[in-house]
Parts: sequence; C-alpha cells; structure tokens
Amino acid sequence: MENSIKREMPADVLEKLNLKPFESVEIGHPDVQRVAPKVHVTAGENKVVDSIEDVVKATLKDGMTISFHHHFRNGDYAFNKVMDVIIKLGYKDLTLAPSSLTGVMNDKVIEAIKKGVITNITSSGMRGSLGDFVSHGGLKNPVIFRSHGNRARSIEDGEIKIDVAFLGVPVSDPAGNANGQDGKAVFGSLGYALMDAQYADKVVLLTDNVVPYPNTPASIKQTQVDYVVKVDEIGDPDKIGSGATRFTKDPKELMIAQMVNDVIVNSPYFKQGFSFQTGSGGAALAVTRYLRESMLDKGITASFALGGITKPTCDLLEEGLVKKVMDVQDFDKGAAASMAKNRDQQEIDASWYADPHNKGAVVNNLDVAILSALQIDTNFHVNVMTGSDGVIRGAIGGHQDAANAKMTIITAPLVRGRNATVVKNVETVVTPGDSIDVVVTERGVAVNPKRQDLIDCFKKVPSIHLVTMDELQELAEKQVGTPKKLEYTDRTVAVIEYRDGTVIDTIKEVKD
Repeated sequence: MENSIKREMPADVLEKLNLKPFESVEIGHPDVQRVAPKVHVTAGENKVVDSIEDVVKATLKDGMTISFHHHFRNGDYAFNKVMDVIIKLGYKDLTLAPSSLTGVMNDKVIEAIKKGVITNITSSGMRGSLGDFVSHGGLKNPVIFRSHGNRARSIEDGEIKIDVAFLGVPVSDPAGNANGQDGKAVFGSLGYALMDAQYADKVVLLTDNVVPYPNTPASIKQTQVDYVVKVDEIGDPDKIGSGATRFTKDPKELMIAQMVNDVIVNSPYFKQGFSFQTGSGGAALAVTRYLRESMLDKGITASFALGGITKPTCDLLEEGLVKKVMDVQDFDKGAAASMAKNRDQQEIDASWYADPHNKGAVVNNLDVAILSALQIDTNFHVNVMTGSDGVIRGAIGGHQDAANAKMTIITAPLVRGRNATVVKNVETVVTPGDSIDVVVTERGVAVNPKRQDLIDCFKKVPSIHLVTMDELQELAEKQVGTPKKLEYTDRTVAVIEYRDGTVIDTIKEVKD
C-alpha cells in the first residue's frame, strides 16, 4: 500500500491503529465533533496534596494515558519526579502522551519502557539515547509522531484521550489557578499545556510556588484542576533556552540568512502588515536581525510574529516593528520575561496556533515561515525527524503547521559534515513538498516549480542565485559522495502523521 507521495504504508500497522494514508495537504472543511473531559466535581478551594505519590495513587491505573508538557525544555524537573513515583509503584502498560520529549527525560523513559511501565508513546519528537533506543526496536508498539497542531486536533477530536495530565507550573494558588509568567522557574507561555488542562480527565499541577488565592493572570484555571502538589524545585529556567538563542558567527549560516532575507524582501509578501514565523538557533536569529534592518529601511511593520518566540522577536515588538506576538512557546528567558510586561505578547494554545480542524488557526493567516531541515529532497519533501543513519533524532514540532504559510522557506546548508542535506529521497517525509515554496542554501535558491510566480519575481533580483533542486543535489553528491543505502528490518517503530491525522510516512527499525 502506498500513500499519495509514494511512501510505502504497512497495512497491518495502519489497520491496528485505525489510521489512513496521507492524501493531500488540502485539509478541506469537514464537520468535526469535539469531545469533552470527564469532570469530578470539587467542593472547596484547597486542592493541595502532600506528595506526588498520594496523587498518583489517587488518579492512576494500569493502561491509562498520561501527559506532560515540554515548556521547561532541558530545565524540566517535573517529568522525572512523577515518573520516579510511577515506576516505583509498579504501574504497567501506560501510554505516554507528552507535547514533546526533551533530552532530560530520556533515561527515565527508557527505564519505564524496560520495566513495562510504558508500552505506547505519542509525541512531537525525541532525540538522543531515547531516539536511538526506539529506532533499534526498544519499544513494544510504534511511536506516533504528531505536529503540535495535530496533537491539539487529536486531543480535541478524542483520538488522544488523556486520563491524567501532570503539568509543571512556576506558580499556582491552592485552587489551581496557574501561569508560566511568575515564580522562580518562569518559562512564559503555557501554550502546549493548555490543551491538556482543558481536555484531561484529571489535571495535576506541580509547583514550587503556592501563592494566596486568587492567583492572576491564570492561564490554567481552577475550573480545570483536580490536584496541586508542592515540590522543592520544578525546573531550571537557565536551561529552558539551551542553544536556542545562539547568535551565529558562522559565515555559511550568515550567508544563508542574508539570502533568506533577500527572498523575503523581494517576494510579494513583504509589505505593510505582513506576518512571519521564524525558529530558534543561530541562522534563524540572523534572519530576524537582517529582517529588522530591511523593515527599518523600507518603513514596513509586521502585523504579527508567530510560533516559538525568542528575545530578538520580542525586541521587534518593543521597537514597534511587530505589532503583536502570538506566543505558543518561549525559547529563552528573555521572551518568557517579556510576556509578563507586554500585553501585545499574546499567549495562545496549540489549537489556536495550528489545529487544522478548528474554526480558524493562526497559521492560516501566516504570510512567511522560515523553517529548517535535516534533509530535503528533489521533490521538496522535508525530513526533520531522522538522521542520515535512519535514527530518530528530531521533532515535527510546528514544522508541518507553519508550512501552511503563503510562502514557506526551508533553510539548510548543502551538506553537514560528510552528509548531504539535499538528497534524491529523504529518509523520512515529515513535511510534504507541496507545502514547500523555497529552499535556501549557501549554493543558491531553489523555488518549487509550482510557484512560477515566485520564480518570475526572483529572476529580476541579482542577489538571488536561482538553481534547481536537482542541481543542488548533484552539487551535494559531488562534495560528499553517494552514501551507502541504509538497512532496516521489516518492523515499524514509528508512524509519522500529517496535520490531519493521516499517515505521511513510517520509520522502520534500524539494523544493528
């Protein structure tokens, strides 16, 4: 069985998981029935319990689905504190459904898998030792990877049914009114956790800062919360932005960033009131810096910036170059601190951000998205999930979601080390080529042939060196050679969903 982009689909796995093959990036206008959580009516205002163990015993049973958020990133303490208790108490056959998995969680997840505590995982991504463990067949059942918007859709449509959500927050009152803007371990927007708070049957907050009632502003509200657990420390804010705010000095990254800016400025979308989303990391921050200069030079301001937010984006807000910041996650302390003082930095949940089945996501209003890639092929398909060795080492994140923009730009070096970035066929398709408009490398700019309008625009710009994807692929191959074909077993270790819940690709177990 093949899907519409010619990726082989294991019929038995799709049948078992009740999934359908990917057909199109066009979502359409379906009528969708949403679900609601089971509510245990709470009398009184004090929901504080003495320990994590007490609340786990009160809420959890074998076979349930548990969730966490990843806003603390590598500064997260909540996940391991809860999993230690769950493992010690000997629960079995749990489904782990976090918004994403970060490196600080890896050892505990592997321990839980080996002891039969976790047998299913759905997440945006995984890296490091956990990605390697799963890629070599360590988990009983296939992981289901979903974008942030697709996770929101799956929760709202009832495909992910969360029994207990364990949500770390920097501050809460005894009734469960909580936010991410106050306290010692501030991380800003609670965007991904808001879905869990709204739809989980039981919601448990963990915090090191219980304040008098009522705590405002309240991102998570007392109407949603069942228990509050006071812990010694909830997270390390210094590790929230690990590597995310590195201003690059690499000449290749700076060249790519300048070319991306040239593409944006010379496109039909660079006009008064345009909107954009950039990622984190050195090249993306350099794009923001160049874009700022172009906006000042042309006297243009943006209506909004979207996505995971960094301090340089908030600086544009302070300068008046961006009118609103729509914030689903903060990538550094500067962006997190900005939310508390800027009313125009709007906290949004993952549904508002990118759910394709709601009444209008913010990504639908996005003009320009600048995204990265581990691999991109001559069909413009993008891989952000597996490395050149076939091992899981990334995350979908909001990649598929932001690619809904009017002009989606992929930035990537031609090669990384001895591995080609531009290839004939990516190892894993995460974002389909129909979503991608422009690819920018240090060796030139490739425009999707479906966007003849952009090709005609850029032909007139001397600073934009137009090439084809075939030419880029040949240059990469000439530089690093043809890699040895990877070997996999027949076993499926992961399923990659598209935004609408159809299967765009699968990942096979890597042979030792």
